[in-house]
Amino acid sequence: MTKIALVTGAGSGIGRAVALALASDGYRVVLAGRRRERLDEVAREGGEHCHPVVTDVTDEQSVAALFGHIEREFGRLDLLFNNAGTGAPPMPLEDLPLERWRSVIDTNVTGMFLCTQAAFRLMKRQSPRGGRIINNGSISASAPRPHMIAYTASKHAVTGLTKSTSLEGRQYDIACGQIDIGNTATDMATPMINGTLQADLSVKPEPTFDVQHVADAVRYMANLPLDANVLFMTVMATKMPFVGRG
Repeated sequence: MTKIALVTGAGSGIGRAVALALASDGYRVVLAGRRRERLDEVAREGGEHCHPVVTDVTDEQSVAALFGHIEREFGRLDLLFNNAGTGAPPMPLEDLPLERWRSVIDTNVTGMFLCTQAAFRLMKRQSPRGGRIINNGSISASAPRPHMIAYTASKHAVTGLTKSTSLEGRQYDIACGQIDIGNTATDMATPMINGTLQADLSVKPEPTFDVQHVADAVRYMANLPLDANVLFMTVMATKMPFVGRG
């Protein structure tokens, strides 16, 4: 039976790499994101296994429409990669505008919750029952960078979502895990090569690593049988200053 996967934030970066990896493994991959042109580019590269659906994960009705489409077209969902995320410009916490805080929390926490909730409902009632949810966390879920309070708080919240979903999913054969990523070479991480703020407020360049390694890690998590689960995995640039940060 062909497995059905949903990748949010699939138009670029980590989402794009994971979507293409899953499609190459034979999944039918629903590509969710806000920018139609980006989703179409990924779909052309991924071929007939990729199905773009424009979605705003912060909007309850948009998420409901996405999962309604999945159920009508495919009848089930085997894998959700909760990847859509955003950040705010680095600044001292006392200077962060409320609208910036809300934008990050709405996408990184509420958006992930809405997709998890909809996936949970579908996975409970489909036959065969169950499925897997993988949340894109961050090393910021363990150790913050300075001037990144909204992003850090949101990723700590993702860890709570992962644990709660894993706990409540047990009785329905729904596995949930989290991948925490540090310095993958995507557009979001490009400034780190030239220099980024350290815990002592100095600015130093940091190493990055190829996004394909993230895709391979998610692929491993996704292809486990439902009686096995990676609850947390960290994939990072070997020489980045993470262990002992702060």
